[in-house]
Amino acid sequence: MQTLDFDQTVEQITQSDERYAADAYYFLRDALDHTQSQIKKEKTSGKQPQHVSGEQLLKGIRDLALEQFGPMALTVMYDWGMLRCEDFGEIVFNMVDHKLLSKTKEDTRADFKSIYNFEDAFKKPFLPRTRPEFSSEKPKKSLKQKDRS
Repeated sequence: MQTLDFDQTVEQITQSDERYAADAYYFLRDALDHTQSQIKKEKTSGKQPQHVSGEQLLKGIRDLALEQFGPMALTVMYDWGMLRCEDFGEIVFNMVDHKLLSKTKEDTRADFKSIYNFEDAFKKPFLPRTRPEFSSEKPKKSLKQKDRS
């Protein structure tokens, strides 16, 4: 039996499920590596690959997207067909179905449901902070100005 490599498998997946760009699969793999290394930094217990929950993976996806794409992160996500967290869950389970990833009995697509809003996660960090509104009233004279008159 011939084993397909990652590139060939992603090509197969994207031919049968055209919702997401191939780049989204590559990015997810990178984000999983990024997330595992972040978890490993937090928990220095052993060298075995750490299981990553859907919520942890989504946090890693957000962090890596902001780091790699900056203010273009949301545009990149939309270009890949990624509109919400659940889309990453679909990619994960496509990869599980094709033996590119493994899962536990507890892992479900629901783990990726509405963890964050894409606008808040990928756009908001780059928006200017809101400034206080200025009133149209004339400024009142300060005490020093009153003393001079």
